[in-house]
Parts: sequence; C-alpha cells; structure tokens
Amino acid sequence: MSETVLLVGGGGREHAIARALADDCTLYACASNRNPGIASLADGFEQVGERDADAVVAYAEDTGADLAVIGPESALEAGVADALDAAGVYTFGPRADEARIETDKAFQRRFLDEHDVPGNPDYETFHSAEAAAEYVREYDGDVAVKPVGLTGGKGVRVTGDQLTTEAAVDYVLDAEWDDWVVEERLVGEEFTVQAFVANGEVRTTPAVQDHKRAYEGDEGPNTGGMGSYSDTDLTLPFMTEVDYEDAVEIIESVVDALPGYKGVLYGQFMLGADGPKVVEFNARFGDPEAMNTLPVLETPFLDVLTAARDGEPLPELTFSGEATVCKYAVPAGYPVEPEAGERIEVDEASVGDALLFYASVDQREDGLFTTTSRSFAVVGLGDSIAAAEADAESALSVVDEGFHVRHDIGTAELVQSRVDHMAELRGE
Repeated sequence: MSETVLLVGGGGREHAIARALADDCTLYACASNRNPGIASLADGFEQVGERDADAVVAYAEDTGADLAVIGPESALEAGVADALDAAGVYTFGPRADEARIETDKAFQRRFLDEHDVPGNPDYETFHSAEAAAEYVREYDGDVAVKPVGLTGGKGVRVTGDQLTTEAAVDYVLDAEWDDWVVEERLVGEEFTVQAFVANGEVRTTPAVQDHKRAYEGDEGPNTGGMGSYSDTDLTLPFMTEVDYEDAVEIIESVVDALPGYKGVLYGQFMLGADGPKVVEFNARFGDPEAMNTLPVLETPFLDVLTAARDGEPLPELTFSGEATVCKYAVPAGYPVEPEAGERIEVDEASVGDALLFYASVDQREDGLFTTTSRSFAVVGLGDSIAAAEADAESALSVVDEGFHVRHDIGTAELVQSRVDHMAELRGE
C-alpha cells in the first residue's frame, strides 16, 4: 500500500524534499507560495500559510495523509507538527517545544550548557537591547550578536569581521528586538552536518559548507545562503575524519538530551584549531544544504520516514559518492532591497545535467514571479568538487541580468583558501 505524505513549505529545501519522495509515495504539498517545481511533483498542491496549523491539518485530513514532513522553521515554531501529531498524522519534524533548539537562541545556549554538550562558546543572554549593547561595548574581544528569535539567517552581526564594536552597538540599539544573545566570535571554517533523528537514533549525512555572504570573496551582508558544496565522502577538504566525528558526537549529545526529538537536526559548527564549536542548531534541513544532501542520498527518504513513524530502527544511510555544488540565483538587491514581484522566465531545459530547484518564487496564472527572497538554485554533481562546480556553472545560463549569483562558490580557488586557512590556524 502506497504511503501518502504531506509536505509543508514552498522553498528550495522543500523542492529537494519533494524530489526525494515523489517517486516512492503519493505526495501532497501546501505552502503560502505556489512553487512550480513542487507542484509538478505533487499529486495536489494547496496554498495555505505555513504557520496556519488548522489549515494544514485540514488539508492533511482531506488528502488522507499518513505522514507529514515540515520544511520551514516558521511552521515548527507555530506548532504545526504538534497539531498534525494530535490529528494522528505522524510528522517528521519536532514539536514546538523541541524546535526551541532553533527558534530561541537564548534557550539553545542555556540548553547546551545545562546538558554539558561540548562545543558551546562563551555567551551571555539579555532581555534588554541597552544591556546587550553595553556588554558588547565592554567585552574584551570580538563578538557575535544574535537576536533571540528567527531572522531567516540574516540577523547575526560579527565584530572584527562585518563591523566595528560601535557599529554593533548601534545595530543592537536600532534593531526591533529586545532579547539578544552575545557570544564570543568563533574563528575558523564553518560547516554543517544534518542528521535524521527519531526513536533516539541518529543518522548523519555528509558535511556541507554554506556561503552566507552576498558577494564573491565572502563580502557583503549575510543572506539566507548563496550556495554550498559537499565532497565525495563525509568530510570537506579542510576537515579530518576526527573533526567530522567530533561534530557527530555533539549532535548525539543533543539528541540524548532531547529523547523525544524527531525530524532533522542540523548542527552548524565552526572548525578551529582545537576542533569544532557550535555556531547554532536548526530543527530542520538547511537551505541550501538540503539540495546538496538529498540528491546524493541513495537510501529512500521514505524508508527513513516510515521507520521513524513505526518505531523501527532507522535505516543505515548510503550515498552516491558524488560531490555537489549548489549556487543560488537571487533577485537584484537581495538581501537588503530585493526587487520582488518581477516576472521571470526559467528555461528548465538549459540546465543540462545539473538539477534545478525552485525556491521563493510564486507561480500565478499570468506567470512566475519573484518574492523578496532567493529565487532558484542549480546543483551540479560530479566525481569531484571541481566537476560539480563546472556542472553548476554551465547550468547558470538560465540566469538573466535581473539576478545575482555568487559564481565563486565551489571553485578551486575558494576551496583552497579554506584549506589554507585551516592549515594556518593549526600551525601546519
């Protein structure tokens, strides 16, 4: 009997999830925007708000869903997983209380401390912007300042990197938030490990390096992620197997402290000379990292979902051994003043061997339109990062002059700069 799965969310991450599931189940999807990539794979698509738990549950019941997968963090924060579970639809995604590991950064840091999870940096939490600003002003060293709630990956500012101490103080005082976390600045190379979690078990996937800065050479403001790459094995060129194992140990420590957690747990780490430290945890797939991970996952994703629901051991994961490079096309002006509402044409046939993932676009009766966020991504695959990068770059002929792309992601020069940076930090 075929499983019926409901997918919640309409971005690039969710398009990757849909692609990983569509051949193995009856798939329905709902989101606030109509993503043409997801709609083309699904047996039905309903436009509802991702945070509207009642509407999502009603659609799950209308479609007879056996399982649900939640993509965006906003839905998790709003308790959509709680509502679906209560309605008898097993949901691969944590309930709102457990999703606080992402949605409340102050809770996250205190949680890691209370449960002796390794890798937690020096930090303080504040309920007043004035108090946070004063701490930043007096701290002996550089800091990262983070609003406590969700900011779509755009809320963090780092002194000694993006801005001066006084500029960070002004940012805190001028922003709309009262609650802040101020942390020591971590120096090194960032990487992400995503894990499937259910029934107390953890299955980890290859490490990915995301690129947050808007412009080439890691310049400009932070974004939701301009692209990412993975290698042919579990590690990245600047990492050792021990570095990866240390990151997995940190993830397992979090799962031990959250015994009821189910869904994806995403650990973002800063690799320094003394090993990985925790930048943050997310309670769902990364975007763009899902687009690196799911295309090389050979174990059917549906098998992970059904094992999780049925209380069975999660399957051991196998991967194709291909490297991946993902590059996003974003509206001009993103992320500061994106040009939204523009009608666009995407020639799907021109991507060649690469994969195309639609993200924050809206398919209407009169065409395809941009929103204020990232529009679509291409993912190249190959027997090396260089081959995957060439594949992705050749696919970017779909991009017209109204878009911005970071063409340097996955290039030999940029990857080597990461390797050199780590060698310098380790004194090699």
